[in-house]
Amino acid sequence: MTKWFCLFRPLRRFVPRRRGLFALAGVITVTCPLAVSAGAQQTTFSVGTASAAAGQKGMGYIEVPAGMDAGTQLPVVVVRGAKPGKVLAIVSGAHGTEYASILAVEKLISRLDAAEISGTVILVPLVNRASFDQKVPHVNPVDRKSMNRMYPGKQDGTQTERASWLITQQVVERCDALIDLHGGDLDESLRTYSYWLKTGSEEQDRVSRGMVLAFGLDHIIISDDRPTDPKASRYLDSTASTRGKPAITAEAGYAGTVESEDVAALVDGSLNVMRYLHILPGEARPVEHPVWLEKVVDVSSEQAGIFYPLVKRGTYVEAGMKLGYVTDYFDRVAYEPRAPVSGVVLHVCAVPSMSKGDNIANIGVVSAKAP
Repeated sequence: MTKWFCLFRPLRRFVPRRRGLFALAGVITVTCPLAVSAGAQQTTFSVGTASAAAGQKGMGYIEVPAGMDAGTQLPVVVVRGAKPGKVLAIVSGAHGTEYASILAVEKLISRLDAAEISGTVILVPLVNRASFDQKVPHVNPVDRKSMNRMYPGKQDGTQTERASWLITQQVVERCDALIDLHGGDLDESLRTYSYWLKTGSEEQDRVSRGMVLAFGLDHIIISDDRPTDPKASRYLDSTASTRGKPAITAEAGYAGTVESEDVAALVDGSLNVMRYLHILPGEARPVEHPVWLEKVVDVSSEQAGIFYPLVKRGTYVEAGMKLGYVTDYFDRVAYEPRAPVSGVVLHVCAVPSMSKGDNIANIGVVSAKAP
């Protein structure tokens, strides 16, 4: 964790190093040692203060100016391939304590070699700087808003809204496809899964389905209820999809942990999507026989108290099965939540503290057939 506080502390110099690549604050460009081919891209690509010509890697910030509250800086990296191709955006850290996803993008920054890439990759490793710095789950502590609920944002809104507006303008509008990385927050014990955004557009859905299969997670939620209005897109992935850009979301990591297999799942999945989109060379190997989930059902607590879970992440439950119980601080059972549907526990509350209305678990309902 120490290097991460250095990594995102404002006004530090970029310092290339063997692991983690940089400690952010100005702009730096890394030129690949290989000569640019005759079929190279001819223009420089910039996002915020990060800029890269063909065969280069540029690092900088999306600067969110002060408004009704404080400004902030979102680290961004542009990897401009030596050859033309698609533009892929990979974003993480909308919730700053979903650590595995943030570390996965840092690994990608070091891993990607512009000389091997056809096209461009935009990497935004940490959207919610204040959440990360202050260890606050779910929301941006500056304005108490979720940084994955305010898209497409407002140029003159609160910090979350201004940041969302800039990401929409500078990242979503500039890319051809998008991956949004998440995981279990501090209070969520989560099993890995991904979202396929089904829009009804045949070509867009074909590409996004190929992306989610290439990502490789074995449980996939069919998300056909996302917002359809680009002016009220709410989520980052739907901000892309409502603008005609294939998008998926992938989740790994749980309860503030950084397990190597969770980070690897997000890194390897992202790289395989790059192969599917022909941004990286090689054959994309899709997951075989994934479990398709037709919907997700939220279970909330009807009582405040102390929560004791009786199921774990990944548990398959039957409708009516007891998920746990909530006591009243005197070890007396006040509430016994039960599964409203049969399915798989995608995440369950990872901490004892429970308020009325808090999430206890999310259950994914298995689809009868693959889409």
